[in-house]
Amino acid sequence: MINLVQNEMLKLVRKKKLVVIALIISVLVGMFTYAQFKVVERTVERLGTVDWRTTLQQQIIDTQNRLTSSRISDEWRSQLQLRIQQQQYYLDSDINPMEPGAPTFMRMFAENAINLFIPLMVMVVAADLVSSERSGGTVKLLLTRPVRRWKILMSKYITLVLSVSFIVAMFGLLSYLISGVVFGYGGWAAPVITGFTVEGGELNTAGVHLIPQWQYLLMVFGLVWFVALIVGTLTFMLSVLMRSTAAGMGVMLAALISGAILNNMVASWESAKYLFMINLKVTDYLAGNTPPIEGMTLGFSLVVLAVWGIGALLVSFSVFTRQDVY
Repeated sequence: MINLVQNEMLKLVRKKKLVVIALIISVLVGMFTYAQFKVVERTVERLGTVDWRTTLQQQIIDTQNRLTSSRISDEWRSQLQLRIQQQQYYLDSDINPMEPGAPTFMRMFAENAINLFIPLMVMVVAADLVSSERSGGTVKLLLTRPVRRWKILMSKYITLVLSVSFIVAMFGLLSYLISGVVFGYGGWAAPVITGFTVEGGELNTAGVHLIPQWQYLLMVFGLVWFVALIVGTLTFMLSVLMRSTAAGMGVMLAALISGAILNNMVASWESAKYLFMINLKVTDYLAGNTPPIEGMTLGFSLVVLAVWGIGALLVSFSVFTRQDVY
């Protein structure tokens, strides 16, 4: 098995996909770092101060002004009201939710990238792990070796797990190194509030507690890794089922984009909570954001994702060990 995994990793390295992914992450992190810097710069120009309390108070006022508009939907109005309550809680607790520093940027970037950007990077690796072997005819050579089919597929899946871990680690490292040039590398011990819950459209602060930012980041990146692995597993299944890599990538891309759109539109479609793409943004539960559908919890979303991942693995191994290769 170790030799098989080494062989798969060697093939992956030769394709230089991980290098390309690292370059893409570097460019995008640089772009978002610059964009965040400009936002801070404009805020200072508009308010004439760098005091976070004044900035947060102005954000609350701006959000309250948006609530006066009759054009916003009831769901969006409810989210804005919850945001005001959270921001007011930070003010009352005298805790800066946007402590300057690279760790804060890492946290915010990961929370926004978990449901689309990181899954797309994982999809690049997972989409052709099997389908490229079939389309190129090399899978026949693999199957002629005195190794059982399930071991061949398992070596590919282990390669996927290692690749997902590398991508997530590289994402965090590059986010920290690049953003730290602008925002500084401090802020690991900054207090972060977590434990907000939403019950009946109201913010519940009974379970709120403070944790250091480094601990919060471990939680965030643990969830990011889990989501990336599930998306990679589903893409892996498509790679087994489809001979065309492009077709598999197209199906997964459509699912991810539709999930990003549906997240803001499925409040009244209760059965949609069982779709994997609706459950991808699990970091929202840590931040206390409103779930896409009332009643969804972190535990529920993790279970749904785990079921989809296990189902995809069962389908992958069942099909690969039984299908005819031609």
